[in-house]
Amino acid sequence: MIEDVDLASRWLGGSVLAASDESFGEKENLLNPLAAAFEPGHYGNRGEIVDGWETRRRREPGHDWALIRLGAPGVISSIDVDTSFFTGNFPEFCFIEACGREGYPGPAELNDNDCDWVALVPRSPLRGDRPNSFRVSDERRFTHLRLSIYPDGGVARLRVFGRAIPDPRALDGVTVDLAGQEHGGAVVATSDGFYTSAQLLNRPDTARTMGEGWETRRRRDAGHDFVVIQLAFAGTVRRLVVDTAHFKYNATDAISVYGCADEVAPSVDSSDWRPLLGRTRLQPDTRHVFRIAEGSPVGSIRLDAFPDGGLSRVRVFGTIDPAARRRAGYRWFNALPASQAIRCLIDSGLHEGQSSEIVGQRPLAEGPAGIPAELAAILDGSVPTPEG
Repeated sequence: MIEDVDLASRWLGGSVLAASDESFGEKENLLNPLAAAFEPGHYGNRGEIVDGWETRRRREPGHDWALIRLGAPGVISSIDVDTSFFTGNFPEFCFIEACGREGYPGPAELNDNDCDWVALVPRSPLRGDRPNSFRVSDERRFTHLRLSIYPDGGVARLRVFGRAIPDPRALDGVTVDLAGQEHGGAVVATSDGFYTSAQLLNRPDTARTMGEGWETRRRRDAGHDFVVIQLAFAGTVRRLVVDTAHFKYNATDAISVYGCADEVAPSVDSSDWRPLLGRTRLQPDTRHVFRIAEGSPVGSIRLDAFPDGGLSRVRVFGTIDPAARRRAGYRWFNALPASQAIRCLIDSGLHEGQSSEIVGQRPLAEGPAGIPAELAAILDGSVPTPEG
Protein backbone atom coordinates (compact mmCIF):
# COMPACT_ATOMS: atom_id res chain seq x y z
CA MET A 1 0.00 0.00 0.00
CA ILE A 2 1.35 3.42 -0.99
CA GLU A 3 1.47 5.88 1.90
CA ASP A 4 0.72 9.56 1.34
CA VAL A 5 3.64 11.96 1.68
CA ASP A 6 3.72 15.53 2.94
CA LEU A 7 3.70 17.37 -0.38
CA ALA A 8 4.52 20.69 1.31
CA SER A 9 7.50 19.44 3.30
CA ARG A 10 10.80 21.29 3.12
CA TRP A 11 12.34 17.87 2.47
CA LEU A 12 10.55 17.91 -0.90
CA GLY A 13 11.28 21.58 -1.55
CA GLY A 14 8.10 23.23 -0.25
CA SER A 15 8.26 26.87 0.82
CA VAL A 16 6.14 29.60 2.38
CA LEU A 17 6.15 32.39 -0.19
CA ALA A 18 4.48 35.11 1.86
CA ALA A 19 2.35 35.78 4.91
CA SER A 20 0.18 38.67 6.04
CA ASP A 21 2.11 38.92 9.31
CA GLU A 22 4.76 37.02 11.28
CA SER A 23 5.34 39.27 14.26
CA PHE A 24 5.86 36.52 16.85
CA GLY A 25 6.70 33.40 14.85
CA GLU A 26 8.27 33.10 11.40
CA LYS A 27 6.15 31.74 8.56
CA GLU A 28 8.91 29.28 7.55
CA ASN A 29 8.25 27.28 10.72
CA LEU A 30 5.01 26.03 9.17
CA LEU A 31 6.81 23.58 6.87
CA ASN A 32 9.54 22.40 9.22
CA PRO A 33 9.52 18.61 8.74
CA LEU A 34 10.36 18.01 12.40
CA ALA A 35 7.68 17.97 15.09
CA ALA A 36 7.13 21.26 16.87
CA ALA A 37 9.05 21.82 20.09
CA PHE A 38 8.63 24.51 22.72
CA GLU A 39 10.57 25.46 25.80
CA PRO A 40 8.64 27.98 27.91
CA GLY A 41 10.37 30.93 29.47
CA HIS A 42 12.65 31.81 26.54
CA TYR A 43 12.13 35.35 25.27
CA GLY A 44 13.55 37.48 22.48
CA ASN A 45 12.93 40.99 21.23
CA ARG A 46 9.56 39.93 19.83
CA GLY A 47 8.34 38.14 22.94
CA GLU A 48 8.34 34.47 23.86
CA ILE A 49 10.16 32.36 21.27
CA VAL A 50 7.71 29.99 19.57
CA ASP A 51 8.20 27.11 17.15
CA GLY A 52 5.49 28.01 14.67
CA TRP A 53 3.91 30.82 12.69
CA GLU A 54 2.30 33.39 14.98
CA THR A 55 0.77 36.71 14.04
CA ARG A 56 0.12 39.78 16.16
CA ARG A 57 -3.18 40.42 17.94
CA ARG A 58 -5.50 41.85 15.32
CA ARG A 59 -7.27 45.06 16.35
CA GLU A 60 -9.00 45.68 13.03
CA PRO A 61 -11.35 43.63 10.83
CA GLY A 62 -9.80 40.97 8.63
CA HIS A 63 -7.74 37.81 9.00
CA ASP A 64 -4.22 36.50 8.45
CA TRP A 65 -2.98 34.26 5.65
CA ALA A 66 0.06 32.40 4.33
CA LEU A 67 0.89 31.31 0.76
CA ILE A 68 2.56 27.94 0.33
CA ARG A 69 4.24 26.45 -2.73
CA LEU A 70 4.13 22.67 -2.63
CA GLY A 71 7.49 20.97 -2.96
CA ALA A 72 5.82 18.18 -4.94
CA PRO A 73 2.59 19.18 -6.69
CA GLY A 74 -0.03 16.50 -6.51
CA VAL A 75 -3.48 15.31 -5.44
CA ILE A 76 -4.19 16.16 -1.79
CA SER A 77 -5.96 13.67 0.45
CA SER A 78 -5.79 15.43 3.84
CA ILE A 79 -4.41 18.53 5.53
CA ASP A 80 -3.24 18.81 9.12
CA VAL A 81 -3.25 22.22 10.81
CA ASP A 82 -1.17 21.58 13.90
CA THR A 83 -1.57 24.07 16.77
CA SER A 84 0.81 22.28 19.17
CA PHE A 85 1.86 24.49 22.12
CA PHE A 86 -0.53 27.27 21.10
CA THR A 87 -3.07 27.26 23.93
CA GLY A 88 -4.35 30.78 24.56
CA ASN A 89 -3.30 32.16 21.20
CA PHE A 90 -4.42 29.70 18.50
CA PRO A 91 -6.79 30.82 15.71
CA GLU A 92 -10.49 30.15 16.10
CA PHE A 93 -10.97 29.03 12.51
CA CYS A 94 -9.06 28.15 9.37
CA PHE A 95 -9.92 28.15 5.66
CA ILE A 96 -7.72 26.45 3.06
CA GLU A 97 -7.67 26.97 -0.71
CA ALA A 98 -5.53 25.56 -3.50
CA CYS A 99 -4.69 26.41 -7.09
CA GLY A 100 -2.69 25.03 -9.99
CA ARG A 101 -0.33 27.41 -11.76
CA GLU A 102 2.27 27.11 -14.48
CA GLY A 103 5.82 28.27 -13.81
CA TYR A 104 6.88 30.02 -10.63
CA PRO A 105 4.32 32.70 -9.72
CA GLY A 106 5.10 35.13 -6.94
CA PRO A 107 2.81 36.31 -4.12
CA ALA A 108 1.34 39.18 -6.15
CA GLU A 109 0.31 36.84 -8.98
CA LEU A 110 -1.14 34.28 -6.58
CA ASN A 111 -3.15 36.90 -4.70
CA ASP A 112 -4.43 38.38 -7.96
CA ASN A 113 -8.19 38.19 -8.46
CA ASP A 114 -7.67 36.20 -11.67
CA CYS A 115 -6.09 33.29 -9.77
CA ASP A 116 -8.58 30.43 -9.62
CA TRP A 117 -8.47 29.39 -5.97
CA VAL A 118 -10.47 26.30 -5.03
CA ALA A 119 -11.73 25.73 -1.48
CA LEU A 120 -10.37 22.45 -0.08
CA VAL A 121 -11.26 22.99 3.58
CA PRO A 122 -14.26 25.22 4.34
CA ARG A 123 -14.06 27.64 7.22
CA SER A 124 -13.63 25.20 10.11
CA PRO A 125 -13.04 25.51 13.86
CA LEU A 126 -9.60 24.73 15.27
CA ARG A 127 -8.63 23.27 18.62
CA GLY A 128 -5.54 24.42 20.46
CA ASP A 129 -2.38 22.48 21.24
CA ARG A 130 -3.12 19.54 18.95
CA PRO A 131 -3.27 18.41 15.30
CA ASN A 132 -6.43 19.36 13.42
CA SER A 133 -6.92 16.98 10.49
CA PHE A 134 -9.20 17.66 7.53
CA ARG A 135 -10.03 15.21 4.73
CA VAL A 136 -9.88 16.46 1.14
CA SER A 137 -11.88 14.81 -1.66
CA ASP A 138 -10.79 16.92 -4.65
CA GLU A 139 -8.96 14.74 -7.23
CA ARG A 140 -7.27 17.62 -9.05
CA ARG A 141 -3.53 18.31 -8.95
CA PHE A 142 -2.49 21.50 -7.18
CA THR A 143 0.74 23.47 -6.96
CA HIS A 144 -0.02 26.10 -4.28
CA LEU A 145 -2.06 26.49 -1.08
CA ARG A 146 -3.41 29.48 0.80
CA LEU A 147 -3.98 29.02 4.53
CA SER A 148 -6.26 31.62 6.10
CA ILE A 149 -6.67 31.86 9.87
CA TYR A 150 -9.36 33.81 11.73
CA PRO A 151 -8.77 36.24 13.11
CA ASP A 152 -5.09 35.80 14.09
CA GLY A 153 -2.89 33.58 16.27
CA GLY A 154 -0.42 30.74 15.98
CA VAL A 155 -0.08 27.54 13.94
CA ALA A 156 2.89 25.28 14.63
CA ARG A 157 2.94 23.12 11.48
CA LEU A 158 1.05 22.62 8.24
CA ARG A 159 1.11 19.14 6.69
CA VAL A 160 -0.35 18.55 3.22
CA PHE A 161 -0.66 14.82 2.62
CA GLY A 162 -1.22 13.31 -0.79
CA ARG A 163 0.42 11.66 -3.77
CA ALA A 164 2.87 13.47 -5.99
CA ILE A 165 2.02 13.91 -9.67
CA PRO A 166 5.09 15.41 -11.37
CA ASP A 167 5.01 17.46 -14.53
CA PRO A 168 6.43 14.91 -17.00
CA ARG A 169 7.56 17.64 -19.42
CA ALA A 170 10.33 18.52 -16.96
CA LEU A 171 11.67 14.95 -17.15
CA ASP A 172 11.76 14.49 -20.92
CA GLY A 173 15.16 13.56 -22.31
CA VAL A 174 16.97 13.36 -18.97
CA THR A 175 18.07 10.69 -16.53
CA VAL A 176 16.02 10.85 -13.33
CA ASP A 177 15.75 9.09 -9.99
CA LEU A 178 12.93 6.75 -10.90
CA ALA A 179 12.38 5.94 -7.21
CA GLY A 180 12.37 9.57 -6.01
CA GLN A 181 9.65 10.52 -3.56
CA GLU A 182 9.32 13.89 -5.27
CA HIS A 183 8.33 12.09 -8.49
CA GLY A 184 5.88 9.70 -6.84
CA GLY A 185 8.15 6.75 -6.01
CA ALA A 186 7.04 4.95 -2.87
CA VAL A 187 8.21 2.31 -0.41
CA VAL A 188 5.41 -0.26 -0.46
CA ALA A 189 6.82 -3.11 1.64
CA THR A 190 9.59 -3.67 4.15
CA SER A 191 10.69 -6.44 6.48
CA ASP A 192 11.38 -4.21 9.47
CA GLY A 193 11.35 -0.61 10.62
CA PHE A 194 12.19 -1.08 14.26
CA TYR A 195 14.35 2.01 14.70
CA THR A 196 13.51 4.14 11.68
CA SER A 197 11.20 3.78 8.70
CA ALA A 198 12.19 2.61 5.23
CA GLN A 199 10.00 5.48 3.96
CA LEU A 200 13.09 7.67 4.42
CA LEU A 201 15.13 5.79 1.80
CA ASN A 202 13.81 7.56 -1.31
CA ARG A 203 13.61 11.07 0.11
CA PRO A 204 15.34 13.54 -2.25
CA ASP A 205 17.63 15.12 0.32
CA THR A 206 20.83 13.79 1.90
CA ALA A 207 20.54 12.24 5.35
CA ARG A 208 22.06 14.50 8.01
CA THR A 209 22.15 11.89 10.77
CA MET A 210 21.73 8.15 11.26
CA GLY A 211 18.17 8.92 12.39
CA GLU A 212 17.27 10.03 8.85
CA GLY A 213 17.93 6.62 7.31
CA TRP A 214 16.40 3.14 7.51
CA GLU A 215 17.62 1.05 10.45
CA THR A 216 16.35 -2.41 11.38
CA ARG A 217 16.71 -4.36 14.60
CA ARG A 218 19.61 -6.77 15.16
CA ARG A 219 18.80 -10.08 13.50
CA ARG A 220 19.31 -13.25 15.56
CA ASP A 221 18.31 -15.72 12.83
CA ALA A 222 19.58 -16.75 9.41
CA GLY A 223 17.26 -14.43 7.46
CA HIS A 224 17.75 -10.98 5.98
CA ASP A 225 15.85 -7.72 5.60
CA PHE A 226 14.25 -6.27 2.46
CA VAL A 227 12.53 -3.21 1.08
CA VAL A 228 10.30 -2.91 -2.01
CA ILE A 229 10.07 0.42 -3.85
CA GLN A 230 7.41 1.07 -6.46
CA LEU A 231 9.01 3.40 -8.99
CA ALA A 232 7.39 6.66 -10.01
CA PHE A 233 7.77 5.57 -13.63
CA ALA A 234 8.74 2.31 -15.25
CA GLY A 235 12.14 2.80 -16.85
CA THR A 236 15.52 1.46 -17.83
CA VAL A 237 17.85 1.52 -14.83
CA ARG A 238 21.38 2.84 -15.49
CA ARG A 239 22.78 3.38 -12.00
CA LEU A 240 21.96 2.40 -8.44
CA VAL A 241 23.13 4.58 -5.58
CA VAL A 242 23.11 2.91 -2.17
CA ASP A 243 24.24 5.24 0.60
CA THR A 244 25.20 4.10 4.11
CA ALA A 245 26.03 7.64 5.29
CA HIS A 246 26.24 7.94 9.11
CA PHE A 247 25.91 4.18 9.61
CA LYS A 248 29.40 3.37 10.87
CA TYR A 249 29.04 0.36 13.17
CA ASN A 250 25.62 -0.87 12.08
CA ALA A 251 25.58 -0.49 8.30
CA THR A 252 24.09 -3.24 6.17
CA ASP A 253 26.90 -5.63 5.22
CA ALA A 254 25.73 -6.55 1.71
CA ILE A 255 22.82 -6.10 -0.68
CA SER A 256 21.28 -7.64 -3.77
CA VAL A 257 18.74 -5.85 -5.97
CA TYR A 258 15.94 -7.19 -8.16
CA GLY A 259 13.57 -5.54 -10.61
CA CYS A 260 10.09 -6.32 -11.89
CA ALA A 261 8.44 -5.03 -15.05
CA ASP A 262 5.07 -4.54 -13.34
CA GLU A 263 4.34 -0.96 -12.30
CA VAL A 264 2.45 -2.33 -9.31
CA ALA A 265 5.01 -4.15 -7.18
CA PRO A 266 4.37 -7.88 -6.78
CA SER A 267 4.72 -9.78 -3.52
CA VAL A 268 8.19 -10.14 -2.08
CA ASP A 269 8.41 -13.83 -2.93
CA SER A 270 7.04 -13.48 -6.46
CA SER A 271 8.87 -15.28 -9.28
CA ASP A 272 8.57 -12.12 -11.40
CA TRP A 273 11.60 -10.51 -9.75
CA ARG A 274 14.77 -10.66 -11.88
CA PRO A 275 18.31 -9.76 -10.77
CA LEU A 276 19.65 -6.25 -11.32
CA LEU A 277 22.62 -6.43 -8.97
CA GLY A 278 24.07 -9.60 -7.47
CA ARG A 279 25.01 -9.83 -3.83
CA THR A 280 27.50 -7.01 -3.26
CA ARG A 281 29.38 -6.01 -0.15
CA LEU A 282 28.90 -2.48 1.26
CA GLN A 283 31.21 -0.22 3.22
CA PRO A 284 30.03 1.76 6.26
CA ASP A 285 29.37 5.50 5.93
CA THR A 286 29.87 5.39 2.15
CA ARG A 287 27.97 6.43 -0.97
CA HIS A 288 28.10 3.47 -3.38
CA VAL A 289 27.41 3.88 -7.11
CA PHE A 290 26.72 0.71 -9.10
CA ARG A 291 26.48 0.50 -12.88
CA ILE A 292 23.54 -1.62 -14.08
CA ALA A 293 23.70 -3.50 -17.36
CA GLU A 294 20.99 -2.24 -19.70
CA GLY A 295 17.90 -4.41 -19.75
CA SER A 296 14.16 -4.18 -20.16
CA PRO A 297 12.26 -1.52 -18.18
CA VAL A 298 11.32 -2.18 -14.58
CA GLY A 299 8.46 -0.66 -12.60
CA SER A 300 9.54 -1.64 -9.10
CA ILE A 301 12.64 -2.86 -7.29
CA ARG A 302 13.35 -5.09 -4.34
CA LEU A 303 16.50 -4.57 -2.31
CA ASP A 304 17.61 -7.37 -0.01
CA ALA A 305 19.80 -6.24 2.92
CA PHE A 306 22.12 -8.80 4.55
CA PRO A 307 21.69 -9.52 7.35
CA ASP A 308 20.23 -6.33 8.85
CA GLY A 309 21.48 -2.83 9.73
CA GLY A 310 21.12 0.58 8.18
CA LEU A 311 20.94 2.37 4.83
CA SER A 312 20.45 6.10 4.48
CA ARG A 313 19.34 6.50 0.85
CA VAL A 314 18.61 4.47 -2.29
CA ARG A 315 18.56 6.10 -5.73
CA VAL A 316 17.47 4.39 -8.95
CA PHE A 317 18.75 6.48 -11.84
CA GLY A 318 17.47 5.74 -15.31
CA THR A 319 15.38 6.84 -18.28
CA ILE A 320 11.60 6.73 -18.37
CA ASP A 321 10.03 4.10 -20.60
CA PRO A 322 8.03 5.77 -23.45
CA ALA A 323 4.84 3.90 -22.55
CA ALA A 324 5.18 4.95 -18.90
CA ARG A 325 5.85 8.53 -20.01
CA ARG A 326 2.64 8.50 -22.03
CA ARG A 327 0.60 7.18 -19.11
CA ALA A 328 2.15 9.82 -16.83
CA GLY A 329 1.32 12.53 -19.35
CA TYR A 330 -2.35 11.62 -19.51
CA ARG A 331 -2.59 11.18 -15.72
CA TRP A 332 -1.00 14.60 -15.17
CA PHE A 333 -2.96 16.50 -17.82
CA ASN A 334 -6.31 15.01 -16.78
CA ALA A 335 -5.67 16.02 -13.15
CA LEU A 336 -4.85 19.68 -13.84
CA PRO A 337 -7.31 22.38 -12.80
CA ALA A 338 -9.02 23.66 -15.96
CA SER A 339 -7.35 27.07 -15.94
CA GLN A 340 -3.87 25.53 -15.74
CA ALA A 341 -4.65 22.96 -18.44
CA ILE A 342 -5.83 25.73 -20.77
CA ARG A 343 -2.69 27.77 -20.04
CA CYS A 344 -0.52 24.72 -20.86
CA LEU A 345 -2.16 24.36 -24.25
CA ILE A 346 -2.01 28.07 -25.05
CA ASP A 347 1.67 28.17 -24.12
CA SER A 348 2.27 25.19 -26.41
CA GLY A 349 0.86 27.10 -29.38
CA LEU A 350 -2.87 26.33 -29.48
CA HIS A 351 -5.38 29.18 -29.52
CA GLU A 352 -7.65 29.77 -26.54
CA GLY A 353 -10.84 28.46 -28.12
CA GLN A 354 -9.22 25.20 -29.19
CA SER A 355 -7.56 24.85 -25.78
CA SER A 356 -10.86 25.33 -23.94
CA GLU A 357 -12.56 22.76 -26.17
CA ILE A 358 -9.88 20.13 -25.51
CA VAL A 359 -9.92 20.74 -21.76
CA GLY A 360 -13.70 20.42 -21.75
CA GLN A 361 -13.36 16.90 -23.18
CA ARG A 362 -11.29 15.55 -20.29
CA PRO A 363 -10.58 12.97 -19.06
CA LEU A 364 -8.75 12.16 -22.26
CA ALA A 365 -8.13 8.50 -23.05
CA GLU A 366 -4.77 7.25 -24.26
CA GLY A 367 -4.21 6.86 -27.95
CA PRO A 368 -6.87 9.07 -29.60
CA ALA A 369 -6.13 9.62 -33.30
CA GLY A 370 -5.78 13.06 -34.81
CA ILE A 371 -4.88 15.05 -31.71
CA PRO A 372 -2.89 18.25 -32.34
CA ALA A 373 0.89 17.83 -32.35
CA GLU A 374 1.14 20.39 -29.56
CA LEU A 375 -1.09 18.24 -27.35
CA ALA A 376 0.79 15.07 -28.28
CA ALA A 377 4.03 16.71 -27.17
CA ILE A 378 2.49 17.33 -23.76
CA LEU A 379 0.89 13.93 -23.35
CA ASP A 380 3.63 11.60 -24.57
CA GLY A 381 6.75 13.74 -24.86
CA SER A 382 6.88 13.66 -28.66
CA VAL A 383 8.29 16.64 -30.55
CA PRO A 384 5.79 18.58 -32.70
CA THR A 385 6.58 18.46 -36.40
CA PRO A 386 7.33 22.01 -37.69
CA GLU A 387 4.90 23.24 -40.32
CA GLY A 388 6.25 23.70 -43.85
